[in-house]
Amino acid sequence: MPKKDEKSLGITVKKHENFLEWYPEVVVKAELADYSPIKGCMVIRPNAYAIWQKVQEYFNPVLKKHDVKNCYFPLFIPESFFHKEAQHAEGFSPEVAWIGNKEDDEERLAVRPTSETIIADSFSKWLRSWRDLPLKVNQWANVVRWETNQTRLFLRTREFLWQEGHCIYATEEDCVKDVHAFMDEYVALVKELLAIPVVTGMKTKKETFAGAKFSLAMEGLMPDGRALQMGTSHNLGQGFMKAFDVTFVGMDEQKHAPWYNSWGVSTRLVGAVIMTHADDKGMVMPPRVAPIQAVIVPILFEDSKEKVLQACKQMQSELESHHISVHLDDRTEYSPGWKFNEWELKGIPLRIELGPKDLAKGECVIVRRDTGKKNPVKLTNVHDSAKTQLDEMHHDLYMKAKHFLEGNTVEAKSMDELQHHIRERKMVLIPFCGEPQCEEDIKKKTDAGSRCIPFGKKPKDTCIGCGKTATSMTYFAKAY
Repeated sequence: MPKKDEKSLGITVKKHENFLEWYPEVVVKAELADYSPIKGCMVIRPNAYAIWQKVQEYFNPVLKKHDVKNCYFPLFIPESFFHKEAQHAEGFSPEVAWIGNKEDDEERLAVRPTSETIIADSFSKWLRSWRDLPLKVNQWANVVRWETNQTRLFLRTREFLWQEGHCIYATEEDCVKDVHAFMDEYVALVKELLAIPVVTGMKTKKETFAGAKFSLAMEGLMPDGRALQMGTSHNLGQGFMKAFDVTFVGMDEQKHAPWYNSWGVSTRLVGAVIMTHADDKGMVMPPRVAPIQAVIVPILFEDSKEKVLQACKQMQSELESHHISVHLDDRTEYSPGWKFNEWELKGIPLRIELGPKDLAKGECVIVRRDTGKKNPVKLTNVHDSAKTQLDEMHHDLYMKAKHFLEGNTVEAKSMDELQHHIRERKMVLIPFCGEPQCEEDIKKKTDAGSRCIPFGKKPKDTCIGCGKTATSMTYFAKAY
């Protein structure tokens, strides 16, 4: 078989020079996703779907800890359901994809943009007494939002995958407590699994989820200076419950409407991983979501081939017995250099090289994907060294991203300062009045929108947008 052109494997655009071209090249060449023949949709390839599976594996035990049960609801939602909660219907109307019903006497159906309405309908059938509360369900599903003219793989597509939790409670206190609890779980997820730091807080009035009393969000800052909303949690109050006649008989033997929250993350997390960690050589997989954590590349010569391969197979078995996901690349039709480039492009955290000279010394060489550092390791200590290096890589990736976030988050005390910092691609904390019209005016002047209102930061001075009394300190940034 002829050798592939090693140059054709590589990334041709520098991350710091043209981020918007670099990103899709990494996604496609690292075999994470591909464009679909259907406008606005994508094909998620195994290398990226494995990341989403790791998110599911991490989060399902979290759901169980909170007594949330997985289930599944229909993809199609009757049009009448949207009109029962007016604010929700208005908020989602531009994004809803409708399909005609073949039966002339039946109403139109929407393709699920979110599931509050159809889940509220089920709650109305399942809930009877205070003894049934809290009632907590979750689904891993796909949704469709007809909102984008430009496909950005994992970031802006008409169809994407997500997790959405829906819970109802007897009291608002318990409802609000879990709104915050699940946001805390999301922050832990992206830190412990994806090695990504975030800022959290409440959304402004303008950005609050349609039909919610308030919304919380976690925001990451990508290397091009744009913010990325990575998860949300909403207090939906009692509006949906009253609209769908969801009631329960309380301990006082009176009927009450329960309190409702919903919360979710999506495959946008995969995009965040790529943008945050990938480099000019391609993808860099955080070790805890990598489908392959280590790849063994034997250096083969005819006179020592069998001995080297046998040692590689023993090493593979040893690493697997210590719960390290490993692949032995024993292909003979490609050179070691070509293999190095391929696995670097795909972002495998560790590359283990073993040749006859290494074998004679009882050693191998472990190379970390993020730093390229080569570490000679005794064959008797491979699994311990690999585990240590995987943990160190996760820590280093997180700290690098954390330093970037902290170093590019600043405060502004005037519109001129805000405009300057936004041009410098920063996330900017400003005193803000919270009014939607003022937010619109700020966006016209800066092309930046509000991201969230962080907890525990008291407003300073007056709003830099309109000069009125500031009600909060609020993060503003350009965003995806």
